[in-house]
Amino acid sequence: MEQFSLFHAVEWETMLDLEDFLKSNDVWHNFVSKPETVHTADASRESGIPLSRITKNLVCRSSGGEFALLIVPGDRRVSIKKAAVALDTTNIKLLSFAEAESVSGYPPGGTPSIYHKTKMRIVLDKSLLDRETIFCGGGTRDRLLELRTEDVVRLGKAVVAEISE
Repeated sequence: MEQFSLFHAVEWETMLDLEDFLKSNDVWHNFVSKPETVHTADASRESGIPLSRITKNLVCRSSGGEFALLIVPGDRRVSIKKAAVALDTTNIKLLSFAEAESVSGYPPGGTPSIYHKTKMRIVLDKSLLDRETIFCGGGTRDRLLELRTEDVVRLGKAVVAEISE
């Protein structure tokens, strides 16, 4: 399996962990501890961070078999139709929790916006560009990760499109 971001031909097992990856690439970040949660609404309630600042990071598969990560604000829903257009495919399917964890390398509720086990295209909802920083899964269900939105776009080579409703 390939690592998407900066390392393309290295096995996941030999990769650095998320925090080491961020530090070794000089990426500004902030981990926020919280009780274990899966859903963004619960993460918001437990952390005190507004739901609109926490992202939903949803793993999907295109009709062509390509994996993608859809990043939308926690207070909005992903539009499957808009996301398919952004990915230039006819259809996409959100993966089950077990499939998403297998593809991303992280449990649902802990999936970060960058640095995944499997190569994935990343689509960031355009509305998130209004935020200097966003909060996403921190690799585990008991922490959030604050990143600069511009770093998510840059490191993930993200497509920016309107994919929420």
